[in-house]
Amino acid sequence: MSIQISFFHSPIGMMELKANGKYIHSLQFKSTLKNPGTAFNIESKQQNNHPVIVECERQLTEYFDGDRTSFDFPFQQEGTLFQKKVWTELIHIPFGRTISYMELSKRIKNIKAIRAIGTANGSNAISIVVPCHRVVGSNGDLTGYNGDLWRKKWLLDHEGRLANGVQTLF
Repeated sequence: MSIQISFFHSPIGMMELKANGKYIHSLQFKSTLKNPGTAFNIESKQQNNHPVIVECERQLTEYFDGDRTSFDFPFQQEGTLFQKKVWTELIHIPFGRTISYMELSKRIKNIKAIRAIGTANGSNAISIVVPCHRVVGSNGDLTGYNGDLWRKKWLLDHEGRLANGVQTLF
């Protein structure tokens, strides 16, 4: 089965979407401080019209426009049973809310697994949709995010404003 790729222009940077069959299996920021990416003209790349990619892009647009708080397009990522358990729990963090790594470890009933949870968060290949950005340090500090901390702050601010009913202009 071939991998379908598309690029999505978000307010916080270019995202690369990958689908394999009927599922999105990767949704990542194309350029981060850890991975600056390669320079190429994204405008010259043709957008993909694969149905699951089109639906993912539609829902991401709604999210960034403030009209969507959850996602229902089909997605799936490969990982260990532990990683999948963490990623599943991430999906249950309400829009506009955060929890600590300690709280997440309690939710998966393994309070000694805080570091492993951080590693699982870092391995999440489906940014925003599997909301690892909603996990913060015990003291509320922003810690770790593959898409860079400035994006994590932007996403949390965006969701917080919308969850509190504050109209935003982007």
